[in-house]
Amino acid sequence: MTPDATRRDRADRPLTLTEQARRAQLIRVTTDLVARHGYAGTSLARIAEAAGLSKAAVLYHFPSKDAVVRAAYAAAIEALVAEVGAAVEAASGADALAAYVRSLVAHLRAHPEHARMIVEAIAEETGVTDRPDAPSRRQSVAALVEAARSTGDYRPDVDPDLAAVLVNGAVDAIVAEQLARPDFDSGRAADELVELLDRSYRRR
Repeated sequence: MTPDATRRDRADRPLTLTEQARRAQLIRVTTDLVARHGYAGTSLARIAEAAGLSKAAVLYHFPSKDAVVRAAYAAAIEALVAEVGAAVEAASGADALAAYVRSLVAHLRAHPEHARMIVEAIAEETGVTDRPDAPSRRQSVAALVEAARSTGDYRPDVDPDLAAVLVNGAVDAIVAEQLARPDFDSGRAADELVELLDRSYRRR
C-alpha cells in the first residue's frame, strides 16, 4: 500500500491511542524545532531525528513538512485561544477587554515557542491562511469593545472597529518586542496598554 493510500485508509477510521500520542509528540517536537531554528531550519529529517523516528514514520502521520507545521500551528492557536477565552469569559465590560490583552500577552510570554511557531507559520508558505489582520480577529475584539459600551464602561462614541485595530496592533507590537528582547517587560506593557484604553475610552 502506498503512503497516500495508507493515509486515506487512516482517514476513514479514528486514530488509535498510539497514533494520537505519536502525532502529539511530532507536534511538540516540531514546535520546539521551529522555535529554535525557524521554519527554514526545520526539515522532515530534523523532525524525525528529534523524535527518534525514521522520516518514513513521520510521513506515516503527516504527508509533508508543511502539514506537520500546520498541525503544530493549530495546536499553538488552540492553547492560546483556550487560555484567553477562559480569562475573557470570567470578566465583563471593560474588564473583559483588559483580560484579553493581559492573558494573550501572558500566554505568549509563558510559551515563547507558541509565539515563534505562530509567527513562522504565518510568515512562510505553509498553507496557513490566518493572518494578523484577519477580519475575525478584529471583529472579536470589536465585540469586546461594544460590550464595554453596552455596560456603560466605555463612552457611547467609542468606535469598536477602530479600537480593535489599535488594540490588536499594540498587542502585536508587545509580543514582537518580547520575542526580540527576552528581558522586555511585556507584562508591564500590557498593563500600560490597559491603562491607556481606560484613559481614552472610559466613561467619566
